[in-house]
Amino acid sequence: MQIAIDGPAASGKTSLGAALAQQFGYLFAETGKMYRAVALGLERGLKLDEIDISVDGNNHFLLNGEDVTDLLHSPRLDQAASRAAIRPEVRRKLVSLQQQIARGRDIVMEGRDIGTVVLPQAEIKIFLEARPSSRARRRMKQRKELDFRTTLREIVARDERDSTRDIAPLNPARDAIIMNTDQKSLEEVICEATDLVKEYLEGHCCVQ
Repeated sequence: MQIAIDGPAASGKTSLGAALAQQFGYLFAETGKMYRAVALGLERGLKLDEIDISVDGNNHFLLNGEDVTDLLHSPRLDQAASRAAIRPEVRRKLVSLQQQIARGRDIVMEGRDIGTVVLPQAEIKIFLEARPSSRARRRMKQRKELDFRTTLREIVARDERDSTRDIAPLNPARDAIIMNTDQKSLEEVICEATDLVKEYLEGHCCVQ
């Protein structure tokens, strides 16, 4: 079974995806970190064809064999990853890798084009929504940042770039379930998504 979770920056995709993967025993894949790893490699002067991204069994991200997991969460790499994602050759490389990771597996994959491009055949597609101000506060709490205006400005800039890019713009799949998380706790969002997965599994377990 494949579960696709999409949405803008700091909408809660990673927290929800990790919770669902743990709940049902599925593999969890954070595609945003793959783009950040590519951006890091490009910053280091590597050419795209010199960059190899892999994920180990502990969900650690390796850049040419080096564990760079702890380096990937920063405002600088957030913006650099968004810029890298508009490059057709970068998207082709990573979409192919993401599809390879998911092939033949029960998986929860989160990102910005999972339900529309990477796993359009996913049995469950969830699209998370929240106001930029709500997401900025979440990002501040996550990274222990204190400057709300700067964080909000970065969120809005990322939204603009992701929604207007020519290649796989940020949009929900036609059959995605939209969840607005502004007034919901993480626990409420997880419970709602868990119920969706259980309902699907119960409805299909006896289908021959």
